[in-house]
Amino acid sequence: MTSLLSAPPSAPAAERRSPLAPSGGRRRRFALRLVALLVLYGLWELAARTTRNPTFIPSPGAVWDQLIRTSTTGYSGHLLVEHLGISLRRILIGSVIGVAGGLVTGVLMGVIPWLRVVTEPVVTFVRALPPLAYFSLFIIWFGIDETPKLWLLSIAALPPVAVATAAAVQGAPTGLVEAARALGAGRWEVIRDVTLPNALPEIFTGVRLAVGMAYSSVVAAETINGVPGIGGMVRDAQRYSQTDVVVLGLFAIGLSGLLIDALLRTAENRLIPWRGRA
Repeated sequence: MTSLLSAPPSAPAAERRSPLAPSGGRRRRFALRLVALLVLYGLWELAARTTRNPTFIPSPGAVWDQLIRTSTTGYSGHLLVEHLGISLRRILIGSVIGVAGGLVTGVLMGVIPWLRVVTEPVVTFVRALPPLAYFSLFIIWFGIDETPKLWLLSIAALPPVAVATAAAVQGAPTGLVEAARALGAGRWEVIRDVTLPNALPEIFTGVRLAVGMAYSSVVAAETINGVPGIGGMVRDAQRYSQTDVVVLGLFAIGLSGLLIDALLRTAENRLIPWRGRA
């Protein structure tokens, strides 16, 4: 059953080749990105020299000096890699919990109509709330240790996955579902062998959005007792107007986020090679 229904038809070899696969296309993309980075660096340097106020716009050199200093002597008693590692651990745990909860919620919403009617407004309500809106409530309930931070990141990551999964499950091809039932598949076999494989592309999109939500919420999660942690480092530096440390922390969060997203895209391309192909 699984081999016949869950695996999409393989595309011809000519169709599987990406138009950007030739080395010339890759070199052009690399050159464009390099030029864009150089332009941004030049604008940053120009803005720093024009304002002449390091508290307002620190120079690239000042941020680089802070990178060396925080990587060797540390900030608030911890090295930069330690701050980043603690935050990434929180993001990983929160994202895993949120994605798992979103998958279960989304599947149930997609296959049980009355449950979708009941839970969809709740999921939409939570998705619309900014993280700080319910973080204070978590602090009252769970204190100021790790628990409220993990709850915040988990709740932030759940709605994107739930919404994407529910929409994908509900939009499963009727023909494939009816064919599976005609072959004797039960309800949960249809979900396992037909609905979920068909929904994987949308689910991965929801997962990427969920991880992005967790990243955007890490600074809020670490506003209270967040050191060590990259968000706590940024918050602490903001209190003392250390703009160069703030910018360094933002770069650390953004670059690590790009790396995680690239890993997710690689996993998506390997696990769902049929995405975007007929």
